[in-house]
Parts: sequence; C-alpha cells; structure tokens
Amino acid sequence: MHCDVVQQVQEELPSEEFLYDLAELFKVFGDSTRIKVLYALLDRELCVGDLAQVLNVSQSAVSHQLRILKQFKLVKFRRQGKTIFYSLDDDHVRSILSMGAEHVEE
Repeated sequence: MHCDVVQQVQEELPSEEFLYDLAELFKVFGDSTRIKVLYALLDRELCVGDLAQVLNVSQSAVSHQLRILKQFKLVKFRRQGKTIFYSLDDDHVRSILSMGAEHVEE
C-alpha cells in the first residue's frame, strides 16, 4: 500500500454531507421524465399545462416532477396572474445537460 497517497486522498475528499448531497442531486437526473422537463425548459419557460401537453403526461405528474426539480434548485418559477411559468434555474443546469449529452454521444 502507498500509505502517504492514501492519506492524502482521504484528506482531500469532500465531507460526507457534501458527497451525500451530490449523490442526491445526481439521483434527480435518473428519471427520464425529469430529463424531458429540463430539456423542454432548455430555451423557454412553460406553464404546467404546456409541459403536460409537450410530454404527453398528466398535469399532476408534471407538478410532481417540478416539485422535485425546484427542491434541487434546477428550475425556478414566476407567477403571472394565476399562471406559473417554469424555466431552468441557471446556466449550470444547461451545462449539466450538455455535458451529460456529450458523454452519452461518445
């Protein structure tokens, strides 16, 4: 064993809490419906009804997925009257999708 290298790597590892949070974030990307929602919001904002039609799922299914995506700060929303419009939270989300797509296409 290379004790000095092992010790150095152990010291450089992020905290357990950070690693847990990161793993939870990646779990969010493990659902194809959520990925479809993110892709639908890539360049525009949409309301729940529009998302349901685009994805061909119920509004309650879309709302459930949006709740999870909001919890992980992947989407944001704005209210216009009684309608709520959703969009990607920031460019980090675009980058994650882009890098994932590049990896899959290799």
